Amino acid sequence: MTEYPVNEVFETIQGEGSHTGLPAIFVRLQGCPVACPWCDTAQTWDVLEQNKVAPADVIQVDGSIGRWAMHSAASLVDAFNEKGFTAKLVVITGGEPCMHDLTDLTEGFEAAGLHCQIETSGTFEVRCSDNTYVTVSPKVNMKGGYPVLTQALERANEIKHPVATDAHIDELDALLEGIDISSKTVCLQPISQKPRATELAMKTCIARNWRLSIQTHKYLNID
Repeated sequence: MTEYPVNEVFETIQGEGSHTGLPAIFVRLQGCPVACPWCDTAQTWDVLEQNKVAPADVIQVDGSIGRWAMHSAASLVDAFNEKGFTAKLVVITGGEPCMHDLTDLTEGFEAAGLHCQIETSGTFEVRCSDNTYVTVSPKVNMKGGYPVLTQALERANEIKHPVATDAHIDELDALLEGIDISSKTVCLQPISQKPRATELAMKTCIARNWRLSIQTHKYLNID
């Protein structure tokens, strides 16, 4: 049974993208080499041995100091039940979750009656169950130097792009060239909720019939 380095697990409301407003269990994996400059979970970048803790110590606790523990799908489902979580959506995020083959994790959750969503930068191959809802938030020209993969964009159910300037729209257009998006949801998400970024995202969404994604959890001051 495959185990994964887990930074934190908590139940909340999904604040972004097509699943905004749905109760969700977040499983945040440790480790990410992409190095986005605006990342709000930089504590997940490094898997440091001195920060390894017992499995129970990452369940519904503060993950901001970079603690992590190894978990399988079965041990996580047991933890969900012990905590009395009731959400049926599990959001696998990071860090960069697709550094790992997530097939065992997603199939294990589905066997327990849960639905899975992955949030990924698109810089690693997406390996998961066929039923998993994949959200690619493509990270272009980040410090880590990883390109956004065509495989990830093609597998995506949703492409959610952070924007602040016209250059970010141009980046997305270049990424989507040759990608069939007819059955995908394309979302624009203003970086840091800045008014200029929000205005640009709204204008572009109206022009292209795309979807605006606002980070509602930040307005609600929840995780």
